[in-house]
Amino acid sequence: MTKRIILAPDSFKGSLSAMEAAAAMEAGLRQVWPDADIRQFPMADGGEGTLDVLLAVAKGKRCYATVAGVDGLPLQAAYGVLEHDGKQVAVLETAQVVGLPLAGQTQVAARTTFGLGELFRICLDLGIRHFMVGLGGSSTNDGGAGVLAALGVALLNVEGKAIQPDLNGLMALDRVDFTQLDPRVAECSIIIMSDVRNALCGPDGATAVFGPQKGMASAAILEIDGRLKDYAALCDAALGQSYSALPGTGAAGGLGYAFQLLGGVNRSGAEMVCELSGIDAVLLEMDWVVTGEGKTDAQTLMGKVPYVVAAHARHFGVPVTLVSGSVEQASLPDIAKQFDGCFSIMLHPMTVQEAMANAAPLLTDTLAQLARLMRTSFFKD
Repeated sequence: MTKRIILAPDSFKGSLSAMEAAAAMEAGLRQVWPDADIRQFPMADGGEGTLDVLLAVAKGKRCYATVAGVDGLPLQAAYGVLEHDGKQVAVLETAQVVGLPLAGQTQVAARTTFGLGELFRICLDLGIRHFMVGLGGSSTNDGGAGVLAALGVALLNVEGKAIQPDLNGLMALDRVDFTQLDPRVAECSIIIMSDVRNALCGPDGATAVFGPQKGMASAAILEIDGRLKDYAALCDAALGQSYSALPGTGAAGGLGYAFQLLGGVNRSGAEMVCELSGIDAVLLEMDWVVTGEGKTDAQTLMGKVPYVVAAHARHFGVPVTLVSGSVEQASLPDIAKQFDGCFSIMLHPMTVQEAMANAAPLLTDTLAQLARLMRTSFFKD
């Protein structure tokens, strides 16, 4: 009997793209079942690699444009254009413009999202009015001020002059004016792809939760959070609604806030990929699903790829196994409830660096061993 298997991993950050991870998994399975019916569904959730995955599953086109980088210098940024529901859709991946690896030595307070707004405007010039914006992997914490400025929102100091659209500039912000916002934005539908539900400010906000991993000093968090509160108070007042308290506004250093101000709607990035890939239609006839990511921990249960894939598999009654670079032991009891087995690719004591450098062969070896186990249990011929 032919084994029918879906491989639906996220990327293994710093090691393998989702496509490379799926290929490594398949190589291991074919050592045991060379004739198996194996379907690859590389996944993403709005973070790094989302553009590649969406273009692959929707057969879209990769495009490039020169915009301001996170440091304000010119950057050749990639974006995508695809067809969905009969409409032309632009796919913007935040990490392609203001990703952490692009920040270099630029201090957090000097980083801007202006280039992402420029990329949005370029798509408007092309006649595109439908957007999918992946918010993961950002290096910025400007509350999306750069995006708003690039699209025409005036951020002004007490003298009525434009400020720099970054954290440094927000220190001098006195008022905001949305009257010059590009009118074409009102014609747009914007899907915000993110699994973050934090609000913009406060102890669970963008600065407090995500600032340190972007290089922000702990001693500066309260003061910077205060700058974002003042900025948000002005923007909320200008539009007559308390957007900054909404779930997801703290995503990507406040980019979630800016895009909600522009009319964006939050959706799970992983759910969007599932929808576009058509994985549900294939799940109906599958025997087993394998998913995974670089590191599985408590955050995985907040809507990351393995959690979403497992939910879809369970809906169709298909066993689903997790194979990740590492699995956090403290969270394992909760993680294990979602999967039919949780495994790490680290087959012997090794450093994280060693595991990342050898992720592909380790993943292949792990899948081969799992296949042998499955062959002797519920996959008996």
